[in-house]
Amino acid sequence: MKTVVTTLNAKYIHTCLALRCLKAYAEPEFPIEMVEYTIKDPAMNIVADLHQRKPDVIGFSCYIWNIQETIQVIEMLKKVMPSVKIVLGGPEVSYDTREWMERLHAVDFIVVGEGEETFKHLLEEMNTTAKYHLVFGLAYRKGDDIVINPPRPKLPLNELPSPYRFSEDVASLSKRVTYFETSRGCPYSCQFCLSSIEVGVRYFDLERVKADLLYLINSGAKLIKFVDRTFNIRRDYALEVFRFLIDNHQGCVFQFEITADIMRPEVLAFLNEHAPKGIFRFEIGVQSTNDLTNELVQRRQNFEKLKRTVTMVKEGGKIDQHLDLIAGLPEEDYQSFRKTFNDVFAMHPDELQLGFLKMLRGTGLRLRAEDHNYLFMDQAPYEILGNNVLSFDEIVRIKRVEDVLEKYWNAHRMDTTILYLVEYEFDSPFDFFQSFGDYWDEKGWARIGHQLEDLFIRLFAFLEDRRTDNLPIIKGLMMYDYFRGHKHKPRKTWWPFSLTKEKQSSLIKRLAATPEVFSEALARHQLSEKELHKHTMLEVIPFSLADWLKRGVIVKEDTLLLALYQPKGEGTEVFSGPLHSLTNQKEETIHE
Repeated sequence: MKTVVTTLNAKYIHTCLALRCLKAYAEPEFPIEMVEYTIKDPAMNIVADLHQRKPDVIGFSCYIWNIQETIQVIEMLKKVMPSVKIVLGGPEVSYDTREWMERLHAVDFIVVGEGEETFKHLLEEMNTTAKYHLVFGLAYRKGDDIVINPPRPKLPLNELPSPYRFSEDVASLSKRVTYFETSRGCPYSCQFCLSSIEVGVRYFDLERVKADLLYLINSGAKLIKFVDRTFNIRRDYALEVFRFLIDNHQGCVFQFEITADIMRPEVLAFLNEHAPKGIFRFEIGVQSTNDLTNELVQRRQNFEKLKRTVTMVKEGGKIDQHLDLIAGLPEEDYQSFRKTFNDVFAMHPDELQLGFLKMLRGTGLRLRAEDHNYLFMDQAPYEILGNNVLSFDEIVRIKRVEDVLEKYWNAHRMDTTILYLVEYEFDSPFDFFQSFGDYWDEKGWARIGHQLEDLFIRLFAFLEDRRTDNLPIIKGLMMYDYFRGHKHKPRKTWWPFSLTKEKQSSLIKRLAATPEVFSEALARHQLSEKELHKHTMLEVIPFSLADWLKRGVIVKEDTLLLALYQPKGEGTEVFSGPLHSLTNQKEETIHE
């Protein structure tokens, strides 16, 4: 009996840990062939590939992001391979299981919950007596009837073999994301999350965790994402893993989901002192700062302690932080969400993910959807369309915020400019992103593509149209962001140069002769006139950039920006200094 386990990942770089867990537990008694596709692959191509493998059993791992595409595949498969047994598993089909069996006639079995032991037991029964009523955690068909067996008790995690050591994975470890678990379960009861359904947290043995991590690192893994719902719930366990990774990282990057308000300051102090810059990333679910909302979804959160953690991490400068928000939680209306957004943006996270509530099957919030008049999509991802305090129109507007937030803040294309705008030109960060998002949609830009220059041009057009104050200052900041946002010398800019070629040449000649007059840091590069022409770009702005960056004050003074682009994209430096240090403005006008 040939068995294939498969899934449709969101992207090629993603990998499915569930498949590897099933394969590790079933073998060697039942050899498993593992194959992964993406949701972008045509269904016909997936069906053709599975068909040529000639399996007797195919198991699919199902999630909200792939269930619709998976359904299309399995319905085609059953037509061209009517004898193949189709098995579904995963969080999307572990709830409302009878409904799935009634709806999907091509499906023979559904594995409910943790699947390792259930799937292997199912294969045993397929190979022998077919007594499926003995397989706890299984749904199956008996004639025209659907049978759902009692759930299976949880296995001790240390009885599970390692899913990280398959030889076929080694070649792609450096190119794809490796997902890793040190625990299962979550101590919290957030009613919008599937993890709230499972009671208690179970841990893998720490020495086993270290051994598996070291194997992956030594085998070339470059990005390991820990899937633990709250990695830092056991402080000593988490700290020991942090220590181990600091000592053995070999350039690999590790991402964790942490609960920030329980992170102890001494742990953060340790990381700030000992962690190499860039090897750790923290994902922090804030979701809402509305106390009533958090109470309604049974989410305990001390926002002041959360801010303390985020601030300490940011000041340490070692760890990137990704903060999550959810729009559409109970009693979080438009104005309340505006406050939540502003509360969190004030911490200037490296990335601010604005998501929309999804009414996941099995969650308490979905079961009590009528309490808040929720409207949501019938099909995955079950995203909300409105509730008693948030209209569909307001959701659409917040989606415009999400769009420009991704393009501008999360992409870090012009941080200096945006921080100036939200502080001095708009009532709040949310108001900036909302106003710009509305303008972006009104212009139809959401329906067309864009290049980097377009993003600068469109922001400046928006600011001009609303007659924003201090446009020359803002334009100067945008020039600075544009210069430093390139690894290589850009071929064009989004604005017309204010300096003629002759004036640029004159300035470069003086910079080559006496660079220390302009900048001691530039002088240390010892660049010739030819090298300056080749590797730099110049522009003049009407205020002192140094005073703004260091002291947050605007001093009006003609200032030369000089962007130095290192060969082979090795780095970009932007220098600035008073224009009068290079020329006598009374005798010569340098910019127009």
